[in-house]
Amino acid sequence: MSHFDTMETRSKDARNAAQLAALNTQLARVAAAPGACRIDRSALADLAGLAELPVLRKSDLSDWQKAAPPFGGIAVQNVAQVFQSPGPIYEPGGLGHDWWRLGRFLHATGIGAGDIVQNCFAYHFVPAGMMFDNAARAVGAIVFPAGTGQTELQVRAAVDIRTTAYAGTPDYLKVILDKAESMGATLSITRAAVGGGALFPSLRQEYADRGITCRQCYATADLGNIAYESDAMEGMIVDEGVIVEIVRPGTGIPVPEGEVGEVLVTTLNPDYPLIRFATGDLSAVLPGSSPCGRTNMRIKGWMGRADQTTKIKGMFVRPEQVAAFVARHPDILRARVIAGREGEMDMLTIRVETRATDPEAYAATVMDTLKMRGKIELVPPGSLPNDGKVIEDLRSYG
Repeated sequence: MSHFDTMETRSKDARNAAQLAALNTQLARVAAAPGACRIDRSALADLAGLAELPVLRKSDLSDWQKAAPPFGGIAVQNVAQVFQSPGPIYEPGGLGHDWWRLGRFLHATGIGAGDIVQNCFAYHFVPAGMMFDNAARAVGAIVFPAGTGQTELQVRAAVDIRTTAYAGTPDYLKVILDKAESMGATLSITRAAVGGGALFPSLRQEYADRGITCRQCYATADLGNIAYESDAMEGMIVDEGVIVEIVRPGTGIPVPEGEVGEVLVTTLNPDYPLIRFATGDLSAVLPGSSPCGRTNMRIKGWMGRADQTTKIKGMFVRPEQVAAFVARHPDILRARVIAGREGEMDMLTIRVETRATDPEAYAATVMDTLKMRGKIELVPPGSLPNDGKVIEDLRSYG
């Protein structure tokens, strides 16, 4: 299959140079914005300088939007639509070519001119429906804007129109297929582009058994496409219009390649500049590049949530507090807070990766950063699991 454009096969140096130029343009735009969203920072000399900039979290965006509706004072332009996601958070939408960059994903899924896409993402309030509508136009496909629900009518339309591709959540396609089977209807769908939920291997295999190639993307309402699968089926390839960092949860500090951490995304869309936006999701960088010929960085895909805030002994413990604890001691490599029970009492254990031998050396810092006492366990470097967790809740709620 041909690639969507030449950006997908650029050398690392060419991509870095282009992204640095686009990033500095974004920073200039953000520096000119009024209010809290402004970042006063001169042009970066290289992409590594991105790690020195502040992290933008959804809570920040919500506060900005309350102070300066609808977009919090961010220097948006070419806005054609306003969407509302849970929170509520408001996002702009544009009508430009492949504005959310999901056309790249549809192309990698094999959808293009000659296809009719049954778009079963919602068109109301949230942007998902428009995101995939825009993407289908970018690859020359026709769209049936089906939205969600009314499964019998979905089947009837799929038969009458002879839709060849599905766009929607991973599990709703099975609902349509099962309904079609019960109605004695034969569908023409051979490709499925899914997102917005987990695609379990068993479900993907069921679609394959029915002659449907199913691929998934990782996208959000704020950022558009972040990463997507190709036929190589080795992780997810990062989109060309974003810069992805994997950082230690609760911090903005990048982790080594292969270590699980929180996904931060900087979008290079000049219409809606978001710098180091924290998705709250966990992932890890895969080494090398995809066998499909696309040369951008790959990630493992969605690996859980980074927001591990947990209430212990009646008090919330947040990843930022664990990060603050680690930062106070240069000899600590990593740490994990573990919530457990002993009898009817909450117990706090903090497991510390270090070569030190005296747990009491950290007791005062635990109290200062976590605001409670806990049992300190010292473990050798490399002992903690590579799962991105800095807070683990072992209590049973059954």
